[in-house]
Amino acid sequence: MLFRSVRFRPLERGDMDAIVDIQLQGLIARLAERRITLGVTPAARVLLADRGHDAEFGARPLKRLIQRAIADPAARLLLEGALVEDGVVRVDVRDGQFAVEAG
Repeated sequence: MLFRSVRFRPLERGDMDAIVDIQLQGLIARLAERRITLGVTPAARVLLADRGHDAEFGARPLKRLIQRAIADPAARLLLEGALVEDGVVRVDVRDGQFAVEAG
């Protein structure tokens, strides 16, 4: 049996920006089921693209980053009652870290 290696080109910045949007769509859909809107600032999108990329693994770390940095804090806001139906989750960057707040 002959195996051929497949080479992929390295991801470029525009690729990561598009992948961030695609990956955020899953979270947006889950929150929409609870009538909650997700707002992510351009600065937060840039930070997601930067931290969600790995030279060896490409964009694979991005999904875990979105879960850990945005989805988990949003779930805590729901559990605490700070985020309710028809609410908004705002994601921004403060001091180089993600800031997730109910709005």
